[in-house]
Amino acid sequence: MPCTIEPGAPATVDAEDVHSIEQAAEWLRANADALRGLLHEHAAVYVRGLPVHDVDDFGLVRDTLMPERTPYREKATPRSDFGNGVFSSTDLPAAQPIHMHNENSYTLTFPGLLMFACLIAPPEGGATPVADCRKVLASLPAELVAKMRSVGWLLNRSYSEHISTSWQTAFAASTKDEVEAYGAENLVSCQWQSDGHLRTTQLRPGIITHPVTGAEVWFNHMAFWNEWALDEELRDALVDELGAEDLPFNTAFGDGTALSREELATIQAAYDAATTRRRWERGGLLLVDNILSTHGRDPFRGDRKIVVAMGEPVSVLDCAPTVAPSATPVSGEDR
Repeated sequence: MPCTIEPGAPATVDAEDVHSIEQAAEWLRANADALRGLLHEHAAVYVRGLPVHDVDDFGLVRDTLMPERTPYREKATPRSDFGNGVFSSTDLPAAQPIHMHNENSYTLTFPGLLMFACLIAPPEGGATPVADCRKVLASLPAELVAKMRSVGWLLNRSYSEHISTSWQTAFAASTKDEVEAYGAENLVSCQWQSDGHLRTTQLRPGIITHPVTGAEVWFNHMAFWNEWALDEELRDALVDELGAEDLPFNTAFGDGTALSREELATIQAAYDAATTRRRWERGGLLLVDNILSTHGRDPFRGDRKIVVAMGEPVSVLDCAPTVAPSATPVSGEDR
């Protein structure tokens, strides 16, 4: 399959002579193996020329190429649910960039494949940048890699209806018992505070191995949700109002050691060096191997409608994790 490689852009394939959504599905079926090979080589592939114009079109091409779906667990950001396993990429404000991350890296089972499609292309900005996690890992300092390999990373969350996500929304639960049952099964420590709000902590590996290619990758939300990644004024305001222990999200190394500002800057620089992007066109399809590649979102102006589906679930235990995932207790009042 012809593939265009340009500096600063993801691998790109042009679907030629495809004029209907039925032809698009047939084209994807005929080229599925070739696209998979390109994904394993390049981590993400942008496909141009498909007539994907609405949610139903997207559902059809998703089912053609990615019939096995992955549920969206431990929700953390607002999304619109269009039904049939199709979501908005995010509903966060247009001016807010979304930094690089692997989808659901903090869950025990996560999507192996992501599929994005552009239904409305923004007039300015709004690309979905991607970064090859093999390159990110290779460019990080040996000391930082060794530490992550040895102890993994911790995710600490504090749930609120007003500032972040409520525990009811995050866990699709209506009772504390349901949350605790999920936590016990998925290695998430649940700590109910005296005022009734919930804190959770979980230990996850930050370096895993792709189950098909065998490539070792940097795979985590360590930088994405760290307190130093917040705008400084926002961080100070949240700490003043909530206390450092009740930030909506925070991360640390698995032994509890804080991530320094300098280490955060080093990780972000590694992502930046590996990042590629292509401006969205209506009908454009972006396939992302969620283990080999991160993704994010550039700020934008104007209307933008990007839909996403998640599929091909992968268990972290099938990825030769360098640290065994576990629930790590935090201070607080147990129920």
